[in-house]
Amino acid sequence: MPAPLWRWVACAGVWFSTPVWADDPLPDLQAEPGLRPGNQTLLRRAQSLAPRAAAATDTAELLRGQPGVSLYSAGGLSALPVLRGLADDRIRVRVNGVDLQPACPNHMNAPLSYIAPAQVSSVKVQAGVTPVSAGGDSLGGAIDVQTTPPRFAEPGASAVVAGELGAFWRSNGQVRGAHAQADWGGEAWSLSYKNSMAKAANYHAARAFKLATRGSEFGRVLAGDEVGSSAYGFVNQDLGVAWRHEGHLLRADVGQQRVSFEGFPNQRMDMTDNRNDVYSLRYTGELDWGRVEGRLSSQRTHHAMDMGPDRYQYGYGMPMLTRADTDSGLLHASWQATDDDQIKLGAEYLRHTLWDWWPPVGTGAMAPNAFWNVDQGRRHRLAAFAEWERRWAPAWTSVVGLRRERVAADAAPVQGYDNGLPMWGDDAAAFNARDHRHVDHNWDLSAEARHRPDAHTQWALGYARQTHSPNLYQRYPWSTQAMAALMNNFVGDGNGYVGREDLRPEVAHTVNVSGQWASLNPGAWGAKVNAYVTHIVDHIDAQRCNVGQCSAANQTAQGQFVLLRYVNQSARIVGMDVAGEARLAQTEGWGRFDVQGVLNLLRGTNLATQEPLYNMMPANATLALVQRLGPWRHSAEWVLVAGKHRVSAVRNEMATAGHGLLNWRSSREWARARLDVGVDNVFNQFYRQPLGGAYVGQGASMSSQGIAWGQVVPGPGRSVSVALTWRL
Repeated sequence: MPAPLWRWVACAGVWFSTPVWADDPLPDLQAEPGLRPGNQTLLRRAQSLAPRAAAATDTAELLRGQPGVSLYSAGGLSALPVLRGLADDRIRVRVNGVDLQPACPNHMNAPLSYIAPAQVSSVKVQAGVTPVSAGGDSLGGAIDVQTTPPRFAEPGASAVVAGELGAFWRSNGQVRGAHAQADWGGEAWSLSYKNSMAKAANYHAARAFKLATRGSEFGRVLAGDEVGSSAYGFVNQDLGVAWRHEGHLLRADVGQQRVSFEGFPNQRMDMTDNRNDVYSLRYTGELDWGRVEGRLSSQRTHHAMDMGPDRYQYGYGMPMLTRADTDSGLLHASWQATDDDQIKLGAEYLRHTLWDWWPPVGTGAMAPNAFWNVDQGRRHRLAAFAEWERRWAPAWTSVVGLRRERVAADAAPVQGYDNGLPMWGDDAAAFNARDHRHVDHNWDLSAEARHRPDAHTQWALGYARQTHSPNLYQRYPWSTQAMAALMNNFVGDGNGYVGREDLRPEVAHTVNVSGQWASLNPGAWGAKVNAYVTHIVDHIDAQRCNVGQCSAANQTAQGQFVLLRYVNQSARIVGMDVAGEARLAQTEGWGRFDVQGVLNLLRGTNLATQEPLYNMMPANATLALVQRLGPWRHSAEWVLVAGKHRVSAVRNEMATAGHGLLNWRSSREWARARLDVGVDNVFNQFYRQPLGGAYVGQGASMSSQGIAWGQVVPGPGRSVSVALTWRL
């Protein structure tokens, strides 16, 4: 995009920008008590989610286009949300209040992959200065996704029966899916069942970006525009039962996911099976003195990876298996201490145990033993917090919270495929000689002051100290052999990673200043601006591996994939996000026209090396023209992304060019049905995704030099979608 045009778009975005959902204008300042613009809290409910959820398979896609939010590309179900430059487990992600845990050295089964978009009732995002009651063991903020609440009959009425059926199709990748929901409830009880499924082939870019070649030794030829290892198929089910009595609600849920296959074009393996079961029990009670919330949950995951049909099989493939057990619980209580003071107290625990092993194959160097990448890895958290909200004057409010957390990690001894060989035995012996237990005592602090001089203006200033302890895959992967290291990578850059046990917790200090304005004429216009600085002490970054089998050439290699080791260094992220909307016109014959959009700017720097942080989203804006006319909703959305030229040299990260995409969506509502149609990337523009990672989706992916370096995963070309939903 020419520089003058980009500057014009950036200026326009300051004045006209908001989340681009046709049914979801900026919330009114009085609409949601407790929503704090300093935290950049975004609450999206079922109606506003419908346009994006209609033909989506990845719940993370529901967040796209929001202020301060971007996505790491992964498989078709598993994009990783990024809040203001911080991603993955640096964000606390909960589904129905449950802290779901990934169980994979590539984080293929990310928390949001366990819930289908059709099952989502609301999404709440809190970025930056996050209250301690919502945060914990995270730096960037919190995401809370809720499914449809239980349905009860009105007092004196007969049982309520409700249901929904839906189906969709997307042309690019031949994606087809369906969902069903049934609810049956009386005054005191409710029963619900939800089912979602989808299947997709590989998607295609707008033009050829590589040669047409076979992906595997005897497989079919992948076209030059085909993105290998991007197919997938899944089934999600959920059964819920609930009871209520006066102010008490007890809800039990059983959720099950089965992924038959999910390809990952920016990883060296594919998910060949994933079985996840979640059991949860939730209680909320409205008592005379306040509100109590309690949760117990259990997650059981069985995960398998191997070479999919687009990768070399090497005659035998390379099976990798993971099992994880996670149990968690919480107890929160809040009450109005005085007319001006509200107190919230809470205690939480989480016990996560992981087994990651690779069965022996053949009779060569990958036999006769199973390779234990992480054996009985344990990461147990115990936390308590207190939060105080006070109204000092009609225009002044503050929220202060303190959180204390204990994180204990440990792992059992490991073995290689053959400990008699130096390539496996030396590293295993060095690992087994160390003490693997590590205990972190972390504390978080959040404080925010809000000033509301009138009903149409609000200012906020916030500070947060937030802490995140290293995960199991940052501490315990021990092998410096190239193939083994390449299998440990959850950032999608194509490199290999080796763990470091003595990593210290990351501590982020964030300052956020925000303002929100609304027109005196309700709905005429609104705007929100957030500016923030995050300084991270002991930020977990990477350096070239210089131990064990890592070669001297690895230290200076450029233009190729390399082996890396985790390291603590300092970092800083500075940014601003802007959101707003304005009503252009409203007539009886043509309905209402709004202009909406979002502008996001951030810059991340490793202060120890003065290099850019990895995978920082470049400047981007989303502008839209939205029309509402009776039951019709139409939107034309223009997505603009600047080139990514600030890249991480230590990772040999690849730059991407700027691009602009036009998307169109329309919907029609009836009393019991909804039709959604759309075209993404209307002009079929070719682009590479700034956070797409390295393309390693076909060929000899087990070798660091088996796939040519230099390709970033491209985005999909034009795609037409149709979705129909019918409600009982």
